[in-house]
Amino acid sequence: MPPSKLKSIYLSLAIAFVFLLLPWSGFALKIRPDFILLVIIFWLIRAPNLCNVGTAWFLGLFVDLATGGIFGQFALAYTITAFFAVTYQRRLVLFNHTQQLIYVFFLLMISQIVLLIIKTFSGAEALGWDYFLPSFLGVLLWRVAVVFGLNTGGRSRGA
Repeated sequence: MPPSKLKSIYLSLAIAFVFLLLPWSGFALKIRPDFILLVIIFWLIRAPNLCNVGTAWFLGLFVDLATGGIFGQFALAYTITAFFAVTYQRRLVLFNHTQQLIYVFFLLMISQIVLLIIKTFSGAEALGWDYFLPSFLGVLLWRVAVVFGLNTGGRSRGA
C-alpha cells in the first residue's frame, strides 16, 4: 500500500467526519448530504483495494456513534451501498461523468432507502419526500467536485 494514498484516504475521511460533526440545524440539517458516504464511494471507485465494504461498515459504526441514532443503521446502509459500488466498480470507471453521476445518485438513494426502512421499523413518524433531499444535494456536490478536478476515472465525453 502506498503510504501517500493511504494518508489521502484517512485525511479525506477525517474531513468528511468533521463536516458531519458541524453544528447543523434547521433546513441545513434536513438537506445535509452524507459526506462520509460520498468519500467512501469516491475511494471505492478510485482505490477499491484500500477502501472496501469492511471500511464502509467500520465507518458506519463511527457515524452511528456520532449521530446517536439506532446503533448499526448507518453501518448497514453503508455496507449495502458499498457492496453495490464495488460490484460495478470496474464498469463505473468506464462511464462518462454523467453516467457516473446517475450511478452515484442511485448509490446515495440506496443508502437513504435502507435508512428509511430501518427508521420505519423502529417506529419513526412518516417522512415526506424532503427526506431524499440529501441525495440530490450529494449528487450536486459530486458534480461540482468533478467540475473542479476530482478524478473519478470517468471519460471526459459527456461532461
